[in-house]
Amino acid sequence: MIYWLDLIGTFVFAISGALAAWDKKMYHDIFGVSFTAFVTSIGGGTLRDLILGLRPLWVSNPNYIIAIALGVVVTILFRVYLLRFRRSIFLFDTIGIGFYTVIGLQKALLYGVHPWAAVILGMISAIFGGVIRDMMVNEIPLIFSRQIYATACLAGATLFIGLRYAGVHEDWNMIASILLVIAIRLTALKKGWSLPYLAKK
Repeated sequence: MIYWLDLIGTFVFAISGALAAWDKKMYHDIFGVSFTAFVTSIGGGTLRDLILGLRPLWVSNPNYIIAIALGVVVTILFRVYLLRFRRSIFLFDTIGIGFYTVIGLQKALLYGVHPWAAVILGMISAIFGGVIRDMMVNEIPLIFSRQIYATACLAGATLFIGLRYAGVHEDWNMIASILLVIAIRLTALKKGWSLPYLAKK
């Protein structure tokens, strides 16, 4: 199940990256759109694997490249409908961070990382690709804004650890933790929640 969730997350983040590039009028350069989708999809997972001393999966498994290509194709075919709703990029990014938080956390635990370090690696898996994407399209990365972004990932990852110790079945734990990340992020947008502002002295 982890493998398929990883592919789904890769596909969703590819759409997020391609949409962000298209929204910035990069559609004249299909390579630019594709490359933005690629780094958005694999950026966080690659950094996580390197920290764990592993070879990134996309290097040896072509299914990840296929998932990214499909995400780019879906964006090209349905971009008119997706870009009509300005929150499409946000929605796909939110779904992506939910999947990648849990996947990154699980992989870290699988390789014997301490649970709290695994929480951090789950967050890194989720947000790093988006950081690269935002920098590529000349936007301030969301992690540097007051939006509830990385905080949602940390909440979902912490829930996963708690439910794991409580003996909840792994599949139900994954679903609950992913949904919590998505719910916090969407609710924060709807309610206008943000992190406290640090005023200058």
